[in-house]
Amino acid sequence: MKYKILCSDLDGTLLSSMSDVSDFTISEISRIKQYLKVVLVSARMPTAITYLQERMGLKNEPIICYNGALVMEGKNEISSIVIGLELVKDIYKIAKELGIKIGLYHGNEWYAEENTEVIQKEILYTKTCPFFRPVPDTLNKWEEIKLGAHKLMLMGRMESIDLIYEELRKAFDAQVIMYRSNEELIEVAPQHTSKLMGIQKLLKPNQTMDDIIAFGDNYNDIEMLRGVGYAVAVGNARDEVKAISDYITLNNTEDGVAYFISQYLNT
Repeated sequence: MKYKILCSDLDGTLLSSMSDVSDFTISEISRIKQYLKVVLVSARMPTAITYLQERMGLKNEPIICYNGALVMEGKNEISSIVIGLELVKDIYKIAKELGIKIGLYHGNEWYAEENTEVIQKEILYTKTCPFFRPVPDTLNKWEEIKLGAHKLMLMGRMESIDLIYEELRKAFDAQVIMYRSNEELIEVAPQHTSKLMGIQKLLKPNQTMDDIIAFGDNYNDIEMLRGVGYAVAVGNARDEVKAISDYITLNNTEDGVAYFISQYLNT
């Protein structure tokens, strides 16, 4: 197989644990990075990706953050799309009425009101830490400096999350994209963003999507996998992801991405 770019999701795909890559993965990435550009693609914020870049010797490569809402190369923003502040306020109002906690993200900043169990897991798994302060204070500050959100994270009981998902879908379906991460968590991204769109912003004039091999496991990977030259799902991927992939490798906990690289991507 001859490709120019390898793009991989992180959580549930390249990561063999909740927060790190294995030595086998590091070894295989090190072997192929001399002739294959390796781009990490995630819903994570930049600092939750860059420590993994450093582990794999990929510091000079671009990263796609927040499901494509932010594309970075070093400290330079290649592309940045945000949820407008007024829309953020509208979503916060609905969340507050339903007793749902909200996390606010912009660039390398993450704001939360309380150190909940979900927040503690996020800190542990992403090696990042939020600023704790009331949401209205953050929104007022953002209004002063004219910022919007690269991502919102909605956290609550399953029943409340079910309710807000339907309310937001009806009210703002044309303005945001929502990903149901699990029963108690929804990630909200700006409209007109995706991992695929983020990848497209990195293509050089002599490159096409057919030059890309990509790896994924979840719903937010489907468009990316459909759009590239070769799509690989890890064994633990959702059935919908497996159905549109060209190959199904081992589970992420069995180093499925590294295994595929070792078997099929050679110099």
